[in-house]
Amino acid sequence: MKFRIEIANGERAQDFLDVPKRVYANDQEYIPHIIQDIKNVFDAALNPFCKNGEIQRWVAYDENNQAVGRVAAGYQNDEDMGRIGFFEAWNDPSLASQLLTAAEQWLKEKGYSTVQGPVNFGSRDSFWGLLVEGFKRPSYRENYNPKYYKSLFEAAGYQEDFKQTTSEITRETFNFERFSRLASRVFANEDYTFKHLDYGKVDQFADDFVHIYNTAWKQHDFYKPLKKEALLKDMKKMKAIAPAELNWFVYANGEPAGFYINVLDVNQVFKHVNGKLNLWGKLKFLYYKPKIDRVRGIVFGVIPQFQNKGLETGMIMKYYEELIKMPTLKSSELSWIGDFNPKMQSLFNSLGAETSKVHLTMKKEI
Repeated sequence: MKFRIEIANGERAQDFLDVPKRVYANDQEYIPHIIQDIKNVFDAALNPFCKNGEIQRWVAYDENNQAVGRVAAGYQNDEDMGRIGFFEAWNDPSLASQLLTAAEQWLKEKGYSTVQGPVNFGSRDSFWGLLVEGFKRPSYRENYNPKYYKSLFEAAGYQEDFKQTTSEITRETFNFERFSRLASRVFANEDYTFKHLDYGKVDQFADDFVHIYNTAWKQHDFYKPLKKEALLKDMKKMKAIAPAELNWFVYANGEPAGFYINVLDVNQVFKHVNGKLNLWGKLKFLYYKPKIDRVRGIVFGVIPQFQNKGLETGMIMKYYEELIKMPTLKSSELSWIGDFNPKMQSLFNSLGAETSKVHLTMKKEI
């Protein structure tokens, strides 16, 4: 079947946003993304990705002029691969092929011969990867998709590039005795100091975060320097969903050495707002927030010279000591661990965590 593929500008931008409503109409696990979060990705004035690149969107229409699929593509001038993301479509290989071909052709015209997908046009902690295991309880800004998407991408010539796993741990499965014993050693070392986030001193903690991130992540291929201005805005917004006592920093001889950042699983609230954080949605947020029972760890890092010295264990124990004071919180999700980071995988396994979700980053030569 031949579908009409249109660039999703102007009035068609709304069709782009509406496609998931049809794809997931009968999926009880699906939780709509917050509409404004998606709009912000494609707003060149708000998304730093666009300062050094470009994003384009397409919508597919059937013979009844119904929007039945969508895709987006983007690139940054300092990257050697184009990106494809925000793909949604009915289970039709022809539809998927036509959508992906439109995006690939556009990237090819921009000078790219390799593409990654489905990924975000921004950081990897949001809207990234193809879900292939764990089709339940999607978390905030986490990609969720039908099981058939994998076959659609493979039929279009995409192959696995790398794998990201999410693990979950409960109070019952946490290996408390072992980690309490290990952490006692680092707590006894006067060279190390542990502090939880203080929103009254958020400017200083932002400096510390940037130092740790830019030191620890620069060894990775995907590294891009983190700037304080953008981070500070995000940290101030986090206050409503990131309890200060659940976010930990460690210092070595007074210098920032590591962090462990956690947020509440607000998708447990957002499943009630249908993607809209208007006044009614915000009132629902306030009502349902005390019912949240899961925390999501979004980033964990220690600068190289202090790795394997027990700092990771110390932050985990400090986090756990505060978590047990909050009886409504039953489990923790440890997200986005790439298969290129076996040390972190091993740490989470030793904690007693079990893999709950797997996402793939796929790649294709075009």
